[in-house]
Amino acid sequence: MKKPKNKMKKITKTKKVTKGKISGKAITHRLRETQITEKMTFAKIMEKHPESANILFESGLHCIGCGMAMYESLEDGCKAHGMNKKQIESLIKKLGKIK
Repeated sequence: MKKPKNKMKKITKTKKVTKGKISGKAITHRLRETQITEKMTFAKIMEKHPESANILFESGLHCIGCGMAMYESLEDGCKAHGMNKKQIESLIKKLGKIK
């Protein structure tokens, strides 16, 4: 049986490390991997940022328990609940402030 690949290990092994820090490309990749975007599915958001559930619920998005959460993007879910582009961008900013 093959071991699952650890993406973070692969990044740190293939990128230049200077004074204990990873190069800019690897850092950018890590940020992209954890940054919430409108294209992320609800399942991926909950996997990476479980603390975001409260903000989603407060915004009227109860998609966490929905079967479509595995496949539907944040943007699609917001649009299905009547949100416009400005409201979606505002929600993403709120979600981006979670640490």
